[in-house]
Amino acid sequence: MVSAMPADSLLQLRQDSIARQFELDEVLVSARRREEPVIPVQKLQGVRLDGLSTQSVADAVRYFSGVQLKDYGGVGGLKTVDVRSMGTHHLGVFYDGIEIGNAQNGTVDLGKFSMDNIEEIALYNGQKSEIFQPAKDFGSAGTLYIKTRRPKFANGKNYNVHITMKAGTFGLANPSILYEQKLTDNIHLSANLEYTYAHGRYHFRYRKFLPDGSVAWDTTAVRQNGDVDAWRAELGFFGYLPEGKWHIKGYFYNSEKGIPGAIVNNVWKNAQRQWDRNAFVQANFTKRITKGYDLQLNAKYSNDRMRYLNPDTTLMYIDNTFTQQEVYLSLANRLAVVGVKGLVPHREVNWDISLSADWQWNYLDANLKNFVYPSRNTVLAALATQLDWKYIKAQASVLGTFVFDKLHQPTLSMPTANKQAPQFTPAVFLTVHPYLEDLYLRAFYKRIFRMPTFNDLYYTDVGNISLKPEYTTQYDGGAEYTKSWASGTLRMLDIKVDGYFNQVRNKIVAIPKGNGQYRWQMLNLGYVEIRGCDVNLSTTLYLTHDVFLSLAAAYTYQKAQDFSDPGELTYGGQIAYIPWHSGSATVNLIWQGLSVNYSFIYVGERYHNSANIPANHEQPWYTHDMSLSYEFPLCKSDNREPSTRNRIPRLHLALEINNLLNQQYEVILNYPMPGINGRGIVKLLF
Repeated sequence: MVSAMPADSLLQLRQDSIARQFELDEVLVSARRREEPVIPVQKLQGVRLDGLSTQSVADAVRYFSGVQLKDYGGVGGLKTVDVRSMGTHHLGVFYDGIEIGNAQNGTVDLGKFSMDNIEEIALYNGQKSEIFQPAKDFGSAGTLYIKTRRPKFANGKNYNVHITMKAGTFGLANPSILYEQKLTDNIHLSANLEYTYAHGRYHFRYRKFLPDGSVAWDTTAVRQNGDVDAWRAELGFFGYLPEGKWHIKGYFYNSEKGIPGAIVNNVWKNAQRQWDRNAFVQANFTKRITKGYDLQLNAKYSNDRMRYLNPDTTLMYIDNTFTQQEVYLSLANRLAVVGVKGLVPHREVNWDISLSADWQWNYLDANLKNFVYPSRNTVLAALATQLDWKYIKAQASVLGTFVFDKLHQPTLSMPTANKQAPQFTPAVFLTVHPYLEDLYLRAFYKRIFRMPTFNDLYYTDVGNISLKPEYTTQYDGGAEYTKSWASGTLRMLDIKVDGYFNQVRNKIVAIPKGNGQYRWQMLNLGYVEIRGCDVNLSTTLYLTHDVFLSLAAAYTYQKAQDFSDPGELTYGGQIAYIPWHSGSATVNLIWQGLSVNYSFIYVGERYHNSANIPANHEQPWYTHDMSLSYEFPLCKSDNREPSTRNRIPRLHLALEINNLLNQQYEVILNYPMPGINGRGIVKLLF
């Protein structure tokens, strides 16, 4: 049986053939049915990812269901992601398989990660759909995996070079270069350098309405102090072994940017600045040691520095610098007990067991007065098992977490470090493939927590060393129907539906302390219940004359209620910035080297506070984006010589128009977003 290729592969196949790069021996032939992951996953890759009008990873993640993006505006504005309303801190972000840490405040700014070298973004609710992984991969309520490009060389080629120039509104200038070299047949090198500059100024219309519907004010202004000046460099070595592989990657990011701030009290310009320097080196080694036994090693060292400056003395002069370091080591083992490659041969049953152990050390330095200079040793151990038998695939795991904090300069207000008892958290996942072919039923349960961050515990005059972990409990049930066809108009159809119920307990919140605007206290007060439904639809059509049409849509309904304090106005209210209804749609039309892409994002009404009163109501917003791209060879080739065809340089041209209808909207209150804007892209590939 010849398995039909998925949508992205079909569309990529058309592009490759036009570029004179297609090789018949790359067509996959298989007699096995499609492998369905145990855990629901949403992916952006291939043509669909390339067709989106995205500047950073945060822009791409908006197209997943169940995701709320907090965007504070501008090219360099802070962008964080909340999945299924459990909070930004509960999302683990992994870069080439190793988590991006932030012990200081627990959040990852996805706006820092460019799309220039990204080939796949995957979002899992619960955890990744495999057990052979580090213990850290079991430790989040949701996980986002960012996979960068791994070098691939066409026949007869030993190098690849991509030179890209992007320019657009807000003064954007964004050149980059990617160089890949085949050092030997089994060792490849990849180097990527990118620069981003933008002044960040854009016009916006600002209107406010009184409770009776009359206009309080209506004005047009220019968004100021949204500039960014950033460098990114990556260097990687990739190796292949008999039944194994390895890679080593170095990453460096350095930026200076303005913080636009909120538009309040007729203040239209802010002077706050932020400098970021992020650097890490990480390595992975994976190999089958002997029959039925696989080994995986991971290691990472990171050094991150952030300086924040607020020179406005009418508020409070602040010039703070934070430097954090992290060392991470991981060992994962997998034993295939039963199966074709297991210790006990069997063709219908696969049973694997894995045991992984991680150690992580974090340290935070700051120029704050009376700072305690905390460090943290974290030990994680995960025991997991997976069973694949006929129509059933199941996974179960338990994660043990042991945290030891130390204060290197204790103070009278913080004489000792926070002490946490060992935590053991389980997870169970089940997928059933019934007799109806191409239909999958699934369910999962997971309990996990997030540790209080260094800022929560030890920030001078704000932290609370008595804080407890913030727990989440997830229940999910869903179904997926997926089918592919090798011929005809309809080539692929995939429908996913998931219903879920989440609980967040001991939620860590900040409350005012005294009368000072800048004095806060961290407490465990919150309890939130989330009920929701995610629906995803994607399909690929072959129209005529080599025209492919790909359609994808995502819809989310969420009822996320705050049940923290029965005596407060917020009790039972929809939590801040969570819409009841949201969704997205993308359309990709490809004909030979020409690609036309359209995308739509909708966020329904919501409140900017859990007190659901008219004064806190936020109107729905939506955007339409379009892009047009064309890729073509720069010279003719001899069709009879594949090695000659593969060396032909190609030129890729693209034009993007975002927020096509010039919608004036805010994702976060008082942070106006850009209106219509555009970008042009020129890429030379050889």
